[in-house]
Amino acid sequence: MVAVRALIVVALIAVGCFFLTVGTVGLLRFPNVYNRMHATSKPTTLGTAAVFLAGFAHFGPGGAGLPSLLGILFLFLTVPTGAHMISRAAQRTGIPFQDTVTWPGRPDVRTQGKSGVTPGFDVEDRGGDGEREKGSDRERGPRDRGRTSGRGGDGDGDSGA
Repeated sequence: MVAVRALIVVALIAVGCFFLTVGTVGLLRFPNVYNRMHATSKPTTLGTAAVFLAGFAHFGPGGAGLPSLLGILFLFLTVPTGAHMISRAAQRTGIPFQDTVTWPGRPDVRTQGKSGVTPGFDVEDRGGDGEREKGSDRERGPRDRGRTSGRGGDGDGDSGA
């Protein structure tokens, strides 16, 4: 029984090291932030989860094995969220895709800049048709919502009385 457990631990560590190596090679070889983000999030999550599972198989469900399962849960909750945030930040700052790749259902970011729409400003995400109304939230950026324009006060729209 001990030999089978040791074999499972070695196999899981080998699988984990393989995926971690693939993620590292992808980080070094891929050309832009989107590809690098994908290469570091997917395989490294699987590789680290395999190493955590090896720790669980070695220590068992009691004692030191439980933090391994919590580590896997933490990884599966945080890594996709972090990758999504990196991708959205890159898109909103105007970092283009390679060649002819575009965001699904949207024109290329490079052509958006020529039409007067700020690169990464998603009018379509808020259900707009591209038309901006004077003084509306669509005219201002997402960081400006809730702020008053040119008036004093705390940003809630009243005059502070």
